[in-house]
Amino acid sequence: MLEAAGISPTTEYEDGHWQLVVRAPDIDPATHELDAYRREQEHDVPTKRRRIPIFSGAGLGVLTYLAIMVAVGVVSSTENSLPLWRAAGRMHAGDALAGELYRAVTALTLHVDLGHLISNLAFGSVFGFLVGRILGGGIGWLTIVSAGAIGNLINAVAQDPQHTSIGASTAVFGALGVMVAHALRPVDDVRERRLQRWSPLIGGLLMLGMTGVGGEQTDVGAHFAGFIAGLAMGWIACRVPEKSLATPSVQIAAGAATIVIVIAAWCFAIAAAQ
Repeated sequence: MLEAAGISPTTEYEDGHWQLVVRAPDIDPATHELDAYRREQEHDVPTKRRRIPIFSGAGLGVLTYLAIMVAVGVVSSTENSLPLWRAAGRMHAGDALAGELYRAVTALTLHVDLGHLISNLAFGSVFGFLVGRILGGGIGWLTIVSAGAIGNLINAVAQDPQHTSIGASTAVFGALGVMVAHALRPVDDVRERRLQRWSPLIGGLLMLGMTGVGGEQTDVGAHFAGFIAGLAMGWIACRVPEKSLATPSVQIAAGAATIVIVIAAWCFAIAAAQ
């Protein structure tokens, strides 16, 4: 701070204390800068820290996610079944916008190869666990799957009708958006500097940029759409009363609804393919 004011101090350790040492002509300006800094800090101290309640079910939600992803991966991985499953469940922009909305969900459970699956299992488990901690396992995963499906549909609108995609990464980045929305929510009686207030969004965009735009087959549009959908769904989910988030029956119902959505989507996909 003093160097920014054109003062070059040195430090000395004497009698158990660190001291700032400046030239004699700089004593008054340095004292003025330090006093101004102290006054600024006194006015900027937050009146209260953010309280982040933790809810149950995060671990169970991740285990369910892993089970569904691995199950679909196993049954669709053979040489004969893979083309059929992809044709029935992949995200095809034109078909989805023509009424086959189930593709927005089924595409989240399909992957190009084992490496693609493992990557989404790893990132999805971490982000899903964190979302489960702040929203509960049931509501957290219902929010994530909804964000992934909406993200796929947003991407379909922006892409060519022949555009196709598969993978859980749209939902994974949706989970990132949910976490950012949760961190951005206003809290009563908490004052924050402007940079501190918007730092979650900055951090989320940086993570999206570092992990969501690499690779030849990366669907960048789907990743960004998932993140935007996650922000929107997170904004909604963060307004669910804490009492409801802490109620086991509510979380169980939301988790069951999420599983039903995925199963129902595949039932529609299989029926349409026959």
